[in-house]
Amino acid sequence: MNEPMLKKMEAAPINSTEFFARTKTRLNFDVPPGLVDPNIIPKTGDAGNDRMLEIVAREQPVRPAAVLIPVVNHREPTVLLTQRSPHLSSHAGQISFPGGKIDATDASPLDAALREAEEEIGLKREFIEPIGYLDLYGTAFGFRILPTVARVKPGFDLTINEGEVVDAFEVPLAFLMNPENHQIHAKEFRGIERSFYAMPFAERYIWGATAGILRVLYERIYLA
Repeated sequence: MNEPMLKKMEAAPINSTEFFARTKTRLNFDVPPGLVDPNIIPKTGDAGNDRMLEIVAREQPVRPAAVLIPVVNHREPTVLLTQRSPHLSSHAGQISFPGGKIDATDASPLDAALREAEEEIGLKREFIEPIGYLDLYGTAFGFRILPTVARVKPGFDLTINEGEVVDAFEVPLAFLMNPENHQIHAKEFRGIERSFYAMPFAERYIWGATAGILRVLYERIYLA
């Protein structure tokens, strides 16, 4: 792994009212066809990642998934994240959003994200105001992840399903949306150099798809 670098795309901070106003204006619930179509490759803006996703799409079946980006509407908003259980077969111990694969019984990706949030951490739907889908995000494991940005009313109680996650915690939105905290690292995929984001916060190492999706949120809401 190389030394962290900082991407030089910056935007002025915005307050919570402006953040939610922008998300409502810029996001919607149109489901992108690339969620299930292997011939539509999600674009990442990184040549190495784009090449990797092309290879993965040829070799693996598409695995549609949905996650919830729960922005808790405190005076200073936070994002509710989870730490996956260490015994899981994939991404064990990593920091993630509530979410998982889309089941045939789910009415929509939104429904899948809400179901998974309730199953994993006991976040009840009555506390959640869905706002819209963020851009489709592809991974090296064949997942096509459709994130739902949501405003979450404070006052909820969580019940952790330790078979899936071992912890749930909040990180200030201002920290996650500050580009000074967006490190870029590089690794190889079959001889192809590809980049990934990391956003270390205290003892938490937020990286990979979670950090990548947060970066997309920053670019859509703060830079667009």
